[in-house]
Amino acid sequence: MTSPSAAPFGAWSSPISAEMVAAGATPLSSVVLDGQDIYWLAGRAAEAGRTTMMRRRGAAAADEVSPMPFNVRNRVHEYGGGAYAVAGGLVVFSHLADNRLYRISPGGAAQAFTVPGRQRFADFVIDAARSRLLAVREQHPQEEGAHQQPANTICAVGFDGGERVLVAGNDFYSSPRLSPDGRRLAWLCWDHPRMPWQGTELWVADVLDDGRLGTPSLVAGGPLESICQPEWSPQGVLHFVSDRSGWWNLYCLREGAAAGIAALCPMAAEFATPHWTFGNSLYGFCANGEIICSYIEQGVSKLARLRAGSSAAETIAAPYQEIRELRVGDGYVVVLAGSPTIAAEIARIDLDSGAREVLERSIAQLPALGYLSVPESISYPSANGRTAYAFFYPPTNRDVRAPDGEKPPLIVISHGGPTGMAASTLNLKTQFWTSRGFGVLDVNYGGSTGFGRAFRDALQGQWGVVDVEDCIAGARHLVAQGLADGERLIIRGGSAGGLTTLCALTFHDVFKLGASYYGVSDLKGLDDDSHKFESHYNEYLIAPKAQAEAVYAERSPIHHTARLSRPMIFFQGLDDKVVPPQQSEAMVNALRRRGIPVEYMALEGEGHGFRQAGTIVRTLQAELGFYQRMFGLAG
Repeated sequence: MTSPSAAPFGAWSSPISAEMVAAGATPLSSVVLDGQDIYWLAGRAAEAGRTTMMRRRGAAAADEVSPMPFNVRNRVHEYGGGAYAVAGGLVVFSHLADNRLYRISPGGAAQAFTVPGRQRFADFVIDAARSRLLAVREQHPQEEGAHQQPANTICAVGFDGGERVLVAGNDFYSSPRLSPDGRRLAWLCWDHPRMPWQGTELWVADVLDDGRLGTPSLVAGGPLESICQPEWSPQGVLHFVSDRSGWWNLYCLREGAAAGIAALCPMAAEFATPHWTFGNSLYGFCANGEIICSYIEQGVSKLARLRAGSSAAETIAAPYQEIRELRVGDGYVVVLAGSPTIAAEIARIDLDSGAREVLERSIAQLPALGYLSVPESISYPSANGRTAYAFFYPPTNRDVRAPDGEKPPLIVISHGGPTGMAASTLNLKTQFWTSRGFGVLDVNYGGSTGFGRAFRDALQGQWGVVDVEDCIAGARHLVAQGLADGERLIIRGGSAGGLTTLCALTFHDVFKLGASYYGVSDLKGLDDDSHKFESHYNEYLIAPKAQAEAVYAERSPIHHTARLSRPMIFFQGLDDKVVPPQQSEAMVNALRRRGIPVEYMALEGEGHGFRQAGTIVRTLQAELGFYQRMFGLAG
């Protein structure tokens, strides 16, 4: 065997190219079961980021249900999700290009049943008995660029194209769920200024003979209780997840002599994730009354069984540390999951034998294990007595070693959201860096999910402070342990993580370089330009509007560029409606005027999050080249 060659950290030659990252990253999402048929969505980076619907029938190979030009997506709340439904072989989906709804009958071709317009639909339930679809509808103003906000309702859309509003009056809706007998409908709603992980309400109403709803009744929720994923069991019992205990736990609504809300499995664990997208599912029902579920402890997911009458979750053996979705079938569960050595995949697990069959992998061909960095889950002290969490990836490359005594540069990643979570599933973007001799620290700062409500609320009024402190503390922790070079610390982040990046570089002197992907630099500008879903988010993250202006000015990096002296690179999609291009452009221009080394890449055809293969290649190569030039490393 050839001995590893010597090369400086950050300048290692790696087989994990930017092209491999782009080609290998197939976004997978939205698992749906219909009898024994399994459906899911897969991204096609080589087809301009199109999302297509796949189906697996029995032992046959998966086939594509929505060929070109169909793009199975929606932009309700701008983030979308819940873009299709299947029942009895009937498929209904939203096509992004025209926002119309299409249906595919068994053996037939896709046919539109709504007209083009300014409406968007999400979170579908097929009401076959009434020949209609139940959905969240977001009706946008007729004039492009109008300042009025869209109207959100729960709507019934007949397969003949007729539309009837069933529920209206709240700012937001999600999760319309029809009982097995079709006689009751449950749904979630919430109002400004709350986000759904702050406070939602769960309602139920009878479905009348003419398809309208009877008088609704409030089941649970309120301004300080977040309800997620209402579902009906096969026996017609309403279940849901609530954080009333401080953790997103499972509950059910019991009727009869023992009427009331019952906790099913009280744990210091999270049985849900924040409602950024529609259609999320982390539990489901077996015919025998068991619940198959996933829960998160200390940032790591576990698959479990909750037997009828038991309040203890029994762990089901599975090789995963992150479970993003699950759906329960007859004797099996289908998961979208991954681990440090398993890229995100869709797998069918037999609940009796434990046998696992992989249906699709997000990365078809993985690099050899000798090039893959396996993270360590760490915790460390941060400011004001807090504990922060992170995944640390050491530099790893079987072909190269660093000179004796050298310590690696460290890239600290601040995840987006900011109400989100860093996970340890194998990601070639991370391995792109570690295989070149960079250490990577992926931080779950205060405000992240997966650690309970109190940890999530640590960011309330503290965005740009707590997240920054936890990223800085993580970098210093690794430097103190001799695992990183304190003179070569980098911070990078996208969207909300971009604000963390910019604040860390503007208001502190720990990091030497930074990369912002469509990052927030002007909090007031974010409010002015934001879409409806997030238009009041800063009232929670920063301050109520009455007190916000002074705090905005204090924390927005764009107002303090005189304090920023670190080189930076910016990446921005020109079609971004969440963080508009002027946010990045204003920051870049300010740095240029001061003579600070800065690079900017504006990308046509990209929005909030990059989907096109060419974009992924260009941005990674540009970012790597920037770091190597700034640190004087050979490419």
